[in-house]
Amino acid sequence: MTASRDSFDSAPLAQQSAAAMDSSSTPAASPLKKKGRPVRAWRMPGEGPTAALSVASVAALAALWWIATHLQWLPPLFLPTPEAVWAAFIDACHGRIQGGLPLSQHLAWSALRVFGAFALATVTAVPVGILMGVSRVARGLLDPPLEFYRPLPPLAYLPLVVIWFGIDETAKIVVIYLACFAPIAMAARAGARSATVEQIHAAYSLGGKFSQIVRYVVLPAALPEILTGLRIAIGFGWTTLVAAEMVAATAGLGQMVLNASSFLRTDVVVMGIVLIGLIAWIFDLGMRALERRLVPWKGRV
Repeated sequence: MTASRDSFDSAPLAQQSAAAMDSSSTPAASPLKKKGRPVRAWRMPGEGPTAALSVASVAALAALWWIATHLQWLPPLFLPTPEAVWAAFIDACHGRIQGGLPLSQHLAWSALRVFGAFALATVTAVPVGILMGVSRVARGLLDPPLEFYRPLPPLAYLPLVVIWFGIDETAKIVVIYLACFAPIAMAARAGARSATVEQIHAAYSLGGKFSQIVRYVVLPAALPEILTGLRIAIGFGWTTLVAAEMVAATAGLGQMVLNASSFLRTDVVVMGIVLIGLIAWIFDLGMRALERRLVPWKGRV
């Protein structure tokens, strides 16, 4: 009786399975095809190319700028025309603006200050952030001063930095360094805390030492957050550049902008702002490409 009941119960199931296989083999019921074409794979929200949208956004802003200036919505003293800004760029390349220095020297000095301070902040803030993430003692000791100075604007402690380090290049580097240090350290600390307990316990169960766990478990888990912190920090570095070059600078994009504003050269001011934004944007694009190469799993696990 039991065997017959089992065979009786399994017969409809077998028939249903066969019917399901027959129905799934038909093109009309296939979930992978629609009218003879494959259905596009599912994507994460926000995933996909954005180059065309970015070009359209920049073109729209440029068109709005051109219309606003040529229709005299704003006087040229407040917003110069794109042609005037381009002429200022050509003059700056040949050293025909205030100071007589070519634009290449201004770019070189600003890049040296920003990227030098950024590199110094990277090699010091990442270990500090990782240490704060894996050590309760380090987090308790370093968190108060870091959280205290992090929200302070650079102009607030710029006079103190000048008193301590003078008016030479050291003061400029220190101001930009402090602006970059905090976001990198905070990102590294948050990334170190993102390693799961299961990963750490699995590493310990395989005989891993603390240094090996930090190197092979904590650092890979923290890398996405660290790269994001680097992108934020370089933006803060360029933001602080103008404030840093207020300190007795004779060359630099920030100094060029400040000097031009004293003579109401709005075209030079806008040209300097556009250059700073373009340089920071290009560096950010490079950081995005590096992020896609180093952490391809980000947003997919």
